[in-house]
Amino acid sequence: MKSIRLSESVKAFLTTYKLFEEDEIQQVQLQHRLDLVKAFGINECMRIIEIGCGQGDTTAALADAAGKDGKVIGIDIASRHYGSPLTLGKATDLIKKSALGERITFHFEMDFDRFDSSEVFDIAVLSHSSWYFKRPDDLLRYFKKLRSIAKRICFAEWDLDFTRITQRSHFCAVSILALYSNFVINNGNIQNLFHKMQIQELLEEAGFHIEKQCTVNAMYLQDAKWEKSYANSIREEFVHAPPMIQSMVNSYYELMNTSNDNESLNSFVICAR
Repeated sequence: MKSIRLSESVKAFLTTYKLFEEDEIQQVQLQHRLDLVKAFGINECMRIIEIGCGQGDTTAALADAAGKDGKVIGIDIASRHYGSPLTLGKATDLIKKSALGERITFHFEMDFDRFDSSEVFDIAVLSHSSWYFKRPDDLLRYFKKLRSIAKRICFAEWDLDFTRITQRSHFCAVSILALYSNFVINNGNIQNLFHKMQIQELLEEAGFHIEKQCTVNAMYLQDAKWEKSYANSIREEFVHAPPMIQSMVNSYYELMNTSNDNESLNSFVICAR
């Protein structure tokens, strides 16, 4: 893995909480999560609900920003046994054992449609979790429910508007994986792709007013390499797709594998009230 110079905020986090000290991959991921949380404008004492918390990378960054008097509830539809190299359960157990643990509550195998809470949260967060949604209507339904229990929403996802040719491989990889999910039932991270304009429209339809939009650098992350590798591993499974889809997918594969460029797409952030 290419060596990444960690920011002072990451170094301070590692020293304070003794998390991810021996895990270089997690340290790099943490750097991006801290940057996202900074863009969200999280303040101390906030009460936060996170949809699609996964292994808790963003959850830990949110809890750090919310301080010892803050509270973060992380929800994920997956089970504690899902995930690799660490399962969601093992990863979040490590976080719970740290000094951040008292600020965080995790709920796994929890469909947000069934989540019942009488409290109003300061912020709802969806960070790199929207592409798990198969249909726009499902995401809109979540937005509408969040509108009733949260004062603000902060949203982050990969930005399909890549600005460097070295990010094209990542764009092609995620496009291939989204098409794959339309022909093969799977539990992959990508079930659909949402452009930032579509997210903005869905938020406004749910009753939110857009306050802020920005882009956060993510080119140094490992995700492009991981998703390119996965896309190549399932190429033969498109043999059962319609001929026109096969032709389009083959074009994406040629573009994706033209070079060894593996820079990740950036993240876009939308904050709304």
